[in-house]
Amino acid sequence: MSVQYRQKTETNFLYPYQLDAVNQLKNGCILCGAVGSGKSRTALFWYFKENGGWIDKDGYSPMRSPKDLYIITTAKKRDSKEWLGELVPFLLYPGDDGKTRFGNKIVVDSWNNIGKYVDAEDSYFLLDEQRLVSYGAWTKSFLTIAKSNKWILLSGTPGDSYVEYLPVFLGNGFFKNKTEFNREHVIFSRYTKYPKIDRYVNTTRLDRLRDRILVNMDYTHDIVKHNEDIYCSYDIQQYKFVIRNRKNIYKENEPIQNAGEMCNVLRRIVNSDETRQIKLLEILESHPRAIIFYNYDYEREILLNLGYEYGTEIAEWNGHAHQPVPEGNKWVYICQYNSASEGWNCIRTNCVIFYSQNYSYKMMTQAAGRVDRLNTPYDELYYYYLKSRSGIDLAVSRALADKKKFNEGRFVGWNKSQVSYNVAKKENRQAA
Repeated sequence: MSVQYRQKTETNFLYPYQLDAVNQLKNGCILCGAVGSGKSRTALFWYFKENGGWIDKDGYSPMRSPKDLYIITTAKKRDSKEWLGELVPFLLYPGDDGKTRFGNKIVVDSWNNIGKYVDAEDSYFLLDEQRLVSYGAWTKSFLTIAKSNKWILLSGTPGDSYVEYLPVFLGNGFFKNKTEFNREHVIFSRYTKYPKIDRYVNTTRLDRLRDRILVNMDYTHDIVKHNEDIYCSYDIQQYKFVIRNRKNIYKENEPIQNAGEMCNVLRRIVNSDETRQIKLLEILESHPRAIIFYNYDYEREILLNLGYEYGTEIAEWNGHAHQPVPEGNKWVYICQYNSASEGWNCIRTNCVIFYSQNYSYKMMTQAAGRVDRLNTPYDELYYYYLKSRSGIDLAVSRALADKKKFNEGRFVGWNKSQVSYNVAKKENRQAA
């Protein structure tokens, strides 16, 4: 067993890598750790220590004049009260008035409501499941909060490009505004309709600033993970028909309008194949309790109506239903990526089945982490990826393997100018 994973520190409360992260954390940092590494407890310990408290093997030392704490997380995590459970060991569970026994206020709310707290001052903010990846309303509220409060962000996947760190750079005061960042470090493409970053300059400085705010948790895990690709068949004739004729077979052969629609039609042909359903049922013979992730509503209908073994309980979390994880011996938990890829965990199973792949590497990683937890009773985890050898599935797999987001337009090789050219060419040929 990994010593680092199993043994606690002298605090008898944190693992060594967690305590090391606490000692590195300061206002304006990003606490970066793999899914299941215990970022929540680490962040709370930092807040507790910042306010004069301490927990070790000899006892509990309460905070001195603690500041108010605001925890901004996902709606699912707020509703499940997961963060409130993390507060219990610190004796910080808030009462009906939102205040703890020490008199400080603790608020747990979702990112959708971050704007409600822009007037807070001299408080602490723990920003969970990092959502500051653009310059929208959430980022503007965050920047207002950052001026008058102490804060850290928690993230398993903090960013793949420099621009994704821009809100945190601004919150730390490294740049006055977005304009200054673009002027000093961004070269935009000259021949695009919308602003598109061509490359970055003076990246040595950007690397230095990023390293200054990133606190990585050196998380080692002794659990064995099995990742298995399960290949399924698909209707090749239908697939080729759509490629050649660019018609939507699910809309009475209407012409396909764009790359997104083209990919959706191809994926529906592939994902609806009966062999994929059979393969899933075969997996459940070995794993009677499983979490199943899917993308589209038609996949949900397939999954809800499969011939599961008698006595299998079915529950789901998506835009249609928010049901809890079943507790029996045989169950399937059907989850839509956008709704359920983060903000909750499950230690009642060690099996995740990806009925179809998501375009986003980050979302796939978050989804896999639902069962990869510090307190899981399992020594092995199983991940099954149902896919075909069709062009669309192989292209998505390549993008995910490169830790990139799948680009529909690049795969189809189809943009507006190409469509206009092809239409004009066809019309000229008919006129001749």
